[in-house]
Amino acid sequence: MKALSVLLLASISLPHVSIPPAHMQSPVPVQQTQAQRAKGKWYLARTGHAVYCYGPVMTVTSTSGGIERVATFCKGDRLLVPLKD
Repeated sequence: MKALSVLLLASISLPHVSIPPAHMQSPVPVQQTQAQRAKGKWYLARTGHAVYCYGPVMTVTSTSGGIERVATFCKGDRLLVPLKD
């Protein structure tokens, strides 16, 4: 009886779960990556380049005594970026 039980258990095949390799898996959906990003906005800097900033636009006093608009907390290491009017 024991031998019959062993043969019966050996003949039962267990389900095989296959996981595709990492390069075969589908990419992360676009909605997930966009939701994880911080909200920001593109601005035109005085230098003529586009900059992506996360903070508000402020009006500050320039070193020459006038006032200028600046975007704050921009991508990279720039804290204030003078904007083109």
